[in-house]
Amino acid sequence: MSGAIFGLMAAACAPAPAPRPSPSVGASPAIAVKAAPVPLNPQDPGQVRLGAFTYAGGLNLTSDQSARLHGMSDLKAYPDGRLLAIGDEGDLLQARLLLDPAGRLVGLTDARLSAIVGEDGQPLAARGKKESDSEGIAELANGDRLISLEEDDRILLYPHGGGRPRRAPAPDAKFPFNLGMEGLAEDPAAGPDAYMVGAEASGDTWICHLASGCVKDRTVAKGPEYGLSALQPLPGGRVAYLLRAWDPVRGSRILLRIVGPTGDQEDQLELAKPLSVDNFEGLAAVPGRDGSTRFYLISDDNFASSQRTLLLAFDWRAPSRR
Repeated sequence: MSGAIFGLMAAACAPAPAPRPSPSVGASPAIAVKAAPVPLNPQDPGQVRLGAFTYAGGLNLTSDQSARLHGMSDLKAYPDGRLLAIGDEGDLLQARLLLDPAGRLVGLTDARLSAIVGEDGQPLAARGKKESDSEGIAELANGDRLISLEEDDRILLYPHGGGRPRRAPAPDAKFPFNLGMEGLAEDPAAGPDAYMVGAEASGDTWICHLASGCVKDRTVAKGPEYGLSALQPLPGGRVAYLLRAWDPVRGSRILLRIVGPTGDQEDQLELAKPLSVDNFEGLAAVPGRDGSTRFYLISDDNFASSQRTLLLAFDWRAPSRR
């Protein structure tokens, strides 16, 4: 058993930490989440490898107790098994990951859905879709959380100690309608108040600081059919970018691209039919004790019956540098 798998198992079985302040309002009762297993390749259920990526389980998430478990746009996963996800109609999902003895993702427990609040302390959804389209979530070293929103493009900071959110620095850029700041992630290597922002349409990225604003960084290389939906900094100066495309003939196509410190591509995971694929928008990365990385991907089903809320896990190890 690898150190990464052992660490993930221990995290999933560890006692839940004390509750932390969250960007939501009101008590949220637990809901039962059905987590149906999903193979990587329905035509070959035994397939678990895609290049250097190992499939570590996948779930189709549904609930009979809430109509809000939809539209998941981003997520964070923690070594202790906690999971946060946000929906693009102003919802916050808090839950715990369940792993089997081999470290594979098998379920979700302690799930709670609540409303994300705005600067006035009221649920964003009460102000309509234009104000509640939450797309990215990040957490700074002091526990403050950031959420990016599009349509009304802005980033809100939710203080760790509680209280109403306030505006955080955002790139000085004009985004096309509904194609704004999809990518958001803390960037501890750049400082305790640093975070990365990525634009869906252009692939432009920025490094931002609460104290000094945003500075343009690299533009992610991508074909015109792809949009940047999430990003995550990794150890060693690497960054993972989640790219997505869709057309009515080929359906959804997903690229998880890992780029090195100089901007060169080091690896890439591709998801397309006949593999299990949907409109993946959210990306989280959890470091393993043996130097590997566990990636979690979550899909936005657009509240459509023809789509699914999928949560997939992949393990990846960086190639050796000569």
